[in-house]
Amino acid sequence: MSDDLQRCFILNRRPYSESSLILDVFSEEQGRISLISKGARSKRSTLKGALQPFTPLLLKWSGKGSMKTLRQAEAISLGLPLSGIYLYSALYLNELIGRVLSAQVPMPALFHDYLAALTELAQCDNPEPALRRFELSLLNAMGYGVDFFYCAGSGEVIEPSMTYRFREQKGFIASVRKDHLTFLGEELIAMGERHFVSKNQLKAAKRFTRIALKPYLGGKPLKSRELFSIQPNASKLRSN
Repeated sequence: MSDDLQRCFILNRRPYSESSLILDVFSEEQGRISLISKGARSKRSTLKGALQPFTPLLLKWSGKGSMKTLRQAEAISLGLPLSGIYLYSALYLNELIGRVLSAQVPMPALFHDYLAALTELAQCDNPEPALRRFELSLLNAMGYGVDFFYCAGSGEVIEPSMTYRFREQKGFIASVRKDHLTFLGEELIAMGERHFVSKNQLKAAKRFTRIALKPYLGGKPLKSRELFSIQPNASKLRSN
């Protein structure tokens, strides 16, 4: 049993039986977990409004199996104000976590990165930097371990003006070859620092994270990406 209330966000929810909900939750202390909230859909339930994605929650649960039972829930604050492209971007983060993270593996640092990403999405003009930073944090949390500051071949410091080619399980090696696996040194440094000052740096980060995340996502497309095709002006702000 979770003895204390834990900070959590709901990643996804779906109906179960006549009045209950199955919740996919990202918790600060225990990572991703599945909960059943009995009676949450009934007319008398006080949890209807609180058990929503992007609402900071305090939750307590019990149970020994893979599916726990929700015992207590409190909203810490109102849900984060997300709409349009920013809401779709946040849904993408939720789907990403649900697809690539194993259940019940504590990742408190990533939880804080997720909270920071949601907060930035609720306040920013361009969602892409927040998405790229979180994707890189997610890869790091999973132990992907790419060094963006040193050449994997020579061990020398990455030079901003040089080109480097990505080799899986090795890193970036100086190369004159140019293809979708090739990056400028300044683009690698931007990824390492999680700080992007140009569109080209953001494009490079997006290209790298798609390459790195593909083995974890498999061939099944992300549903959240489909939302961008129906969002007005999505082609100008396509974020994931």
